[in-house]
Amino acid sequence: MKNSLGDLNNHLFAEMERLSDEDLKGDDLEAEIKRSKAVTAVAGQIISNGHLLLKAMQFADDKWDAETTVPRMLQGGE
Repeated sequence: MKNSLGDLNNHLFAEMERLSDEDLKGDDLEAEIKRSKAVTAVAGQIISNGHLLLKAMQFADDKWDAETTVPRMLQGGE
């Protein structure tokens, strides 16, 4: 199963369309509201995980090692 953030976006917009259906009433509306809360929770977790992954990649890309040259402006004394 391969999903993308674009797929997530499509799911969120589809849920919004289902919630805006004016013919949806009573138990059907309650069920859709429940589903939308579940979709929102899962979407939030996916976005949070993606954000964490991005931060980890940025950290790995920015890390300094023994071969790193300190930029002149950070060396001080000049």
